[in-house]
Amino acid sequence: MDISVLGGLAVRENGVSITPTAPKPRQVLALLALHADQVVYVSSLTEELWGAAPPRSARATLQTYVLQLREMITAALAHDAPDAPPRTAKDVLVTVPGGYLLNTSGGSSDVREFERLAGLGHRAMDAGELPAAARQLREALSLWTGSALADVRRGTQLTMETRRLEETRLCALDQRIEADLRLGRHRELLGELSVLVSLHHTHETLHGQFMLALHRSGRRTEALEVYQRLRRALVRELGLEPSVALRRLQRSILMTNPERLPESAAFATHGGERVARVG
Repeated sequence: MDISVLGGLAVRENGVSITPTAPKPRQVLALLALHADQVVYVSSLTEELWGAAPPRSARATLQTYVLQLREMITAALAHDAPDAPPRTAKDVLVTVPGGYLLNTSGGSSDVREFERLAGLGHRAMDAGELPAAARQLREALSLWTGSALADVRRGTQLTMETRRLEETRLCALDQRIEADLRLGRHRELLGELSVLVSLHHTHETLHGQFMLALHRSGRRTEALEVYQRLRRALVRELGLEPSVALRRLQRSILMTNPERLPESAAFATHGGERVARVG
């Protein structure tokens, strides 16, 4: 089984799609796919589909959705190799005590591959192996083709899971840009960072990285303008001042003596705990 969730949902068995078009069965499959080879409990599936007030028929309706998924799996299993051990849909979408498990039989999952590569990249960063870190993190990020589960309706469970995935994506992106900056690739980063700070207009790490890349490219005035735009956004939207680390970077640029960008953790992601409240 091959699973893709870092963009649209796509689940294939023997190369045949088992991804339904109806919204609620898609939600069921998406949650099972995110936790492939792990038990997903009926309570989690019920909450995802109907929130805190499920109908009395919720369990029976969920079983109907599982049956629909198994029908699609049965059609895909018809393409098993002639000498392969016989399987049924219940061997792929397994009923277990309290829930269900999607058995991938060792197939691929873009989430698992992303987490593996990102982990290698983070460890390479910790070891100071910057070229390897940049390469592995770039490879991890290339697995994303859009927002996680972009074409799936999201209830409580999927909203929580996609937020977690997007946060890990942003963390890997921060680290990859940090590695590239340390490798002297500041000019190559300008276009990318310009887009990123527009998308994440209160994200301090990205703004700090953009400031440094601009200053190292001889664009000091623009670097200071980036700081002022961020400060206005933080004050207007969150009532917060930029972090101490970012203010230090601004002063360093004003003195035309830029410091090496601090570790990503030195900046608050969205004006969080490490920034001072106005007033």
